[in-house]
Amino acid sequence: MHHNVYAYIFTMAAVSYVIRVLPLTLIRRKIDNPFLRSFLYYVPYVTLAVMTFPAILGSLSAPFPAQLPGLIALVLGIVLAWRGAGLFPVAIACCVAVFLTQLFI
Repeated sequence: MHHNVYAYIFTMAAVSYVIRVLPLTLIRRKIDNPFLRSFLYYVPYVTLAVMTFPAILGSLSAPFPAQLPGLIALVLGIVLAWRGAGLFPVAIACCVAVFLTQLFI
């Protein structure tokens, strides 16, 4: 079976382009719906959680010393978010915690 890599790349580029351009062309006025506004507000937080939480849980299934950085980052992230820290500071603090924990293990 022969696969055309360029067709895959073009399809991926076209889908990515349409996903980004379509809302800009169809929605020209301010969004007044409170449900939709709150949904769009939380999209970055949910995206980050969906990308990182499975990796943290996957690291917790490893043998003990390997699961320590993920556990420390999870607890630190929960504490910082609970205290009102924003998305970026929580992400940076968790990355630094994992780096430092792996450096000293």
